[in-house]
Amino acid sequence: MNTHTIDGKCYARMLLGGAARLAERRDELNALNVFPVADGDTGTNMLKTVEGGLARVSGERSDVGAASGDFSKGILLSARGNSGVILSQIFAGINEGLSGLESVTASQLAEAYKHGIARSYAAVQNPTEGTILTVFRESAEYAASHIDADSSVEDFYRLHIEEAKRSLAATPKLLPVLAEAGVVDSGAAGYLCIAEGMYEALGGAEISFTLTAENEKSDVDIDKFTRDSVLEFGYCTEFLLRLTTAKVDPDNFDISRVLSVLDELAGESVVAYKQGDIVKVHVHTFIPGAILARMQEFGEFLTVKVENMSLGHSEEKPTEKTKKVKSDKHYAVVCVASGDGMTALFEDMGADIIISGGQTSNPSIEEFVCAFDECGAENIIVLPNNKNIILAAKQAAELYEGARVHVIPSKSIMQGYGALSVITPGIKDMDALVASATRAAADTVDGEITQAVRDAVIDGVRVKIGDYMAISGGEIAAVADNPEDAVLAMLEKTDTDLCEIITLIVGKSVSDERRAELTERISELYEDCEVVVHLGGQDVYDYYVAVE
Repeated sequence: MNTHTIDGKCYARMLLGGAARLAERRDELNALNVFPVADGDTGTNMLKTVEGGLARVSGERSDVGAASGDFSKGILLSARGNSGVILSQIFAGINEGLSGLESVTASQLAEAYKHGIARSYAAVQNPTEGTILTVFRESAEYAASHIDADSSVEDFYRLHIEEAKRSLAATPKLLPVLAEAGVVDSGAAGYLCIAEGMYEALGGAEISFTLTAENEKSDVDIDKFTRDSVLEFGYCTEFLLRLTTAKVDPDNFDISRVLSVLDELAGESVVAYKQGDIVKVHVHTFIPGAILARMQEFGEFLTVKVENMSLGHSEEKPTEKTKKVKSDKHYAVVCVASGDGMTALFEDMGADIIISGGQTSNPSIEEFVCAFDECGAENIIVLPNNKNIILAAKQAAELYEGARVHVIPSKSIMQGYGALSVITPGIKDMDALVASATRAAADTVDGEITQAVRDAVIDGVRVKIGDYMAISGGEIAAVADNPEDAVLAMLEKTDTDLCEIITLIVGKSVSDERRAELTERISELYEDCEVVVHLGGQDVYDYYVAVE
């Protein structure tokens, strides 16, 4: 084919093709992990990110700028994991270049992709070469420099993909840790999948792909509410509202006006936030009509969903939350954690809201924004507790306008544990509190004990499949035949002279007998330290360890 322009319908189909290829390769992308741990999630994160964008795209959009805008808005809120967040910024930048265009040529695509380079690099505080950033930049620049006014859209994508393959193969040269592990960068590989899928869809390839969200919807049993029923639970009401200049000033519109109406009409489980000129609302109410009528004072609806909660809909809740925070609090704490034990522990330590997630299950930007809305506090302290979640938390903080959001860059559960231990009620000086918690997170010597799923050499340490590793500070601190010996080997290499407390958080696969034996051995070896044990119930990691 020799396509010289594409419209919105074609672009939407190409995006669907990119998602289809990503879905095909998801497990392969997840396995591209530097550490040989069963926690790879890049493919899953990128797929969920793209699916969120596609859920907003109508195949009937004829303007390429409109289709791109829909996709950009959806992918931003659904972004999760570092690669997903960077991917959302790539397409946000591309959207800047496509905005307002009915159709687009190869040269215009090349210019739009340059916007994607600038936007994605700006989103990362310290951009690392040898990642998705490098592969996208080099392939976009290469394609742009090798086309002219007569080039087809196929020419642009063919050149883009050819260079992306070369750039991806070179990522281990830029990041020695990739070379040592024998892998290429997973996020970059994911982007290549998307580009290949878009190119194949442009050429007319058949696409077999259905959004996960659609697959997971269940049928509604209407017989649960009969003519003799009485409405007990109200209606789950969700809508997207476009603020219009005929009714309000969209740029300066305060979301508190929406919240005030919802409060006046006794709405419950309220989540409302503004992105650009679009307001998204989730509310439980007995009078959805009244709420919708009042909301129309501000603009016009893009989508509306009203469901009788007596019918047991598989409602997509904005986020898993454990409690509602009182609105008069000076600050609230939002933590990311998984496992009933970890959730209960962080609650006991003062966390107000727990977002369910962690390794293999990174929460999206939207989940953070919804959690912030649930807080109702002047200040919000966020503990991402995973290095792959920090960027999404920061992006959510930038989006959120209802409070001051302070993201503490806790890279692990135990760094979050250390930070939470110094966050005490009654403190009014937020800057001092955040600084103290940030120091506590950074000063925590932490370890994660898990089993190797493949042979590898990391920083000169050889690991065989089945070995147990103690990973601390992004390095393999010790290797042993069982998780308990890995804990002891890690502690032996740790400076414990000034140690006061050794904390163990025990995973779901560890028996009571093994836990008790390890606790006894640590108490004997480090008799000057207090040994604290919690049942975390986490997957993948047998033990989390902190030395304080």
